[in-house]
Amino acid sequence: MRAERPLDARATPAGSRRPGRGFKPLGEIPASLYTTYAAAGFLGLVAVWSLLTSTRAVDPLFLPSPAEILRRGWELFRDMGFGADVAATVLRVFLGFAAASAVALPLGILMGVYRPIEALVEPLVSFARYMPASAFIPLLILWVGVGEAEKVAVIFLGSVFSLVLMVAVHIRQAQRELVEAAYTLGASDAFVVRHVILPNAWPAIYDTLRLVLGWAWTYIIVAELVAADSGIGHVILQSQRMLNTGNIIFGILVIGVIGLVSDLVMKAAGRALFAWRG
Repeated sequence: MRAERPLDARATPAGSRRPGRGFKPLGEIPASLYTTYAAAGFLGLVAVWSLLTSTRAVDPLFLPSPAEILRRGWELFRDMGFGADVAATVLRVFLGFAAASAVALPLGILMGVYRPIEALVEPLVSFARYMPASAFIPLLILWVGVGEAEKVAVIFLGSVFSLVLMVAVHIRQAQRELVEAAYTLGASDAFVVRHVILPNAWPAIYDTLRLVLGWAWTYIIVAELVAADSGIGHVILQSQRMLNTGNIIFGILVIGVIGLVSDLVMKAAGRALFAWRG
């Protein structure tokens, strides 16, 4: 009688799911379970927050309860025209991000493809990216005033230099074998760039755009704290002067929610655009 082979985890058919698989390196979990974990993280944060405020472990002046934050937020929208401030902030972020993308994409592609352009531009860009965007605010006020251009320029400066370098890195990571194969088959330089290098780099470049859009949201408060008469940052600054902690926290939460939504939209769009990468 033939002895049965011992059960081995490696013999499990591909695609089958075993308990604990998600806690293995690079393990996968069902989408429904992922959503459950994500919701649990947010609910856990709210539970701890509620516990701290209900037990008076933290003075309500410094940390109002979640219910109080929602009440303050409703008052902001109902009585103080907060919707217009949100719209102004969203417009500034996307204008600054769009301007940074319009400059960084072609410049980063040229740097990645052509070494002479890389040698000419990369040291300057690497130098500039270490300068904090907030340090330019006094100059920007002198150059373009305190209007919308100054706020958009802060977001542009905070995003463009790092984006240029990351795009160039993705371009340089094109598979050499594909490039050499294209030249062997008689392809021109322009054909190699358009049909080999760029298609190979676009998914990574798109993921970088998602990342930098998140950075743009972090710069908006800095841009709106100086000489602004609208926007979420303006509301936060005015609330700080009146010790209105609830409005401050609600404004911060609104930025987080809008940033998360924009990231999820870009993520879904990326799946549709690059469905072939799995």
